[in-house]
Amino acid sequence: MKSNLSQLKHLYLRAGFGASPAALQEASRHSLSKAVNHLFEDSQTSSPLHVADPQQLGYTRKTLLEMVMQRDSLSQDQRKQMAQQILRENREQIGDINYAWVNQMGSGKEALREKMTLFWHGHFACRSLNPAYVQKQNNVLRENALGKFGDLLGAISKDPAMLQFLNNQQNRKQSPNENFAREVMELFTLGRGNYTEKDIKEAARSFTGWGFNGRGEFVFRKNQHDDGPKTIFGKTGNFSGEDTLNLLLERPETATFLVTKIYRFFVNDQPDQAIINHLAPRFHQKEYDISWLMKEIFSSDWFYDPRNIGTKIKSPVEFLVGLQRTFGLTYGSKQSVLYIQKALDQVLFYPPNVAGWPGGTAWIDSSSLLLRMKLPEVIFNSAELNFKAKADGDVNTDYLTQKKGRQFEQAELNWQAFGTAFEGLQGEALVTALSTHLLQRPLRSAQQNLILKRKKESELKDYTLALLTLPEYQLG
Repeated sequence: MKSNLSQLKHLYLRAGFGASPAALQEASRHSLSKAVNHLFEDSQTSSPLHVADPQQLGYTRKTLLEMVMQRDSLSQDQRKQMAQQILRENREQIGDINYAWVNQMGSGKEALREKMTLFWHGHFACRSLNPAYVQKQNNVLRENALGKFGDLLGAISKDPAMLQFLNNQQNRKQSPNENFAREVMELFTLGRGNYTEKDIKEAARSFTGWGFNGRGEFVFRKNQHDDGPKTIFGKTGNFSGEDTLNLLLERPETATFLVTKIYRFFVNDQPDQAIINHLAPRFHQKEYDISWLMKEIFSSDWFYDPRNIGTKIKSPVEFLVGLQRTFGLTYGSKQSVLYIQKALDQVLFYPPNVAGWPGGTAWIDSSSLLLRMKLPEVIFNSAELNFKAKADGDVNTDYLTQKKGRQFEQAELNWQAFGTAFEGLQGEALVTALSTHLLQRPLRSAQQNLILKRKKESELKDYTLALLTLPEYQLG
């Protein structure tokens, strides 16, 4: 398939986070299939994050308080202060991991792998107060992001952050905890309505004894495991946790659920059932090969249908990272990046609940749209954001509402490098070229006339900022 600029913009936005005008022009010299292949080639390797020391364990609030309270030499106030200090340090380090991931999404060559990691981060929604566990889970998602879903499911099901988050550390033979088994079925594989309460109860028994040790390593506590016969999906046996995961992968509903969710994230909020019905059985036959599925999507004519272009609202993280990818922008301030995530209701590593972020139109309301439209000028002009992020009672993220995060004085952008793709263009021709590269929807004549009147000092900068403040820039 011969590529054109519209198709390439769509591909790089959906399979990654966008591309610079120079990169788009270079890619347009080749076929669309070559651009797709190039994305996969660049993402063959995985670059794990190395921020938290895996040997330096953080603590859950409960464990920390238990440890501190056992120190008889300390007063009650000293114990409380010690506990709060360690929790603050853990929280700051999770912020460091967040910032490192944003920069890796925004600058590394593995754009497709990072975009898939972001998708799986929402799919396997999880919270942990332990920086080492947070980083470990993120790297597990990244390593398996384009592999076989069965491997990813198995790895995340034995991940300490997930086992802790879904209470499987407390899942024992004498008192099964159903939380992990329920979410594995409802949110990770089958989807609601494709299992019974009995299936959950029996599956929970199969996961008894699954936990982790003080080093964050998966352990199987045999004496806490129920090794009796269990009946799941009409099949009976002495099923282990691994057996239950295999039973879930055998079910065709799992393939349908995953393909539908991937379609919503990468193609359109409104799934095309005919396409889902075509892809799901093949995905199942391919043993849940994620790379196969994604290449099939990005190589299909229907992916580039006008009804799928410029129809999705960028998530806050996609918006921030997209500015980096498009302009070669670097964020010098961690606090500013975290502040914007808080203000726009998507703080990495802090999903709102076990179902993750709802996405779609939930990203935009009258307040957040005004903030989004103002952000590029604030960032590019190293100004202070005249917007106060709301405190919502989440003790783990409300600290981000502090004023120190509202200043973007350290953001850096090389306008000369960005402008190389538009050399020699002025006035209307420059606005047309910029809008073609930056927007997914055609610029209306009334909008173009307003932008042409905007010039103050630099046509390139002034016209670009004018385009970025349009509502259309929120669409990807």
